[in-house]
Amino acid sequence: MKGFILILTGLVFSAGIWMHNIDAVNSHATTPSNKVFSDTLKKDPETGLIIDKDLYMVKAQCTSCHSSKLIIANHLTRDGWKQKIRWMQANHNLWELGETEKQVLDYLEKYYAPEKIISRRKPLANIEWYKLDVK
Repeated sequence: MKGFILILTGLVFSAGIWMHNIDAVNSHATTPSNKVFSDTLKKDPETGLIIDKDLYMVKAQCTSCHSSKLIIANHLTRDGWKQKIRWMQANHNLWELGETEKQVLDYLEKYYAPEKIISRRKPLANIEWYKLDVK
């Protein structure tokens, strides 16, 4: 019964937020997840999460139990986020997300996927070598 009440509360909360902020959500353009682009995207002042049409579902499903900082700090693949959700369901009584799971995973994969880090320069190309005279 408690789980049902939590789910119902989350759905009512998310529907209310979504209806209230639909104009604000529609006015923001989004760009695929990438460190260069994610720094320029608008962030929700309450959570620090990137603003997107699916943000309010993520807030309702995720931040009702834990801080958004856990999302921001973890950059996982879609499968990694799905495994994390299953772990929370098995160990922390997270409810079944049902149809909303796709929205949550789409958002997390888009903005909080592993970042591509380039630690070395590209190999040199078209090098004209010369003979070194050693005496």
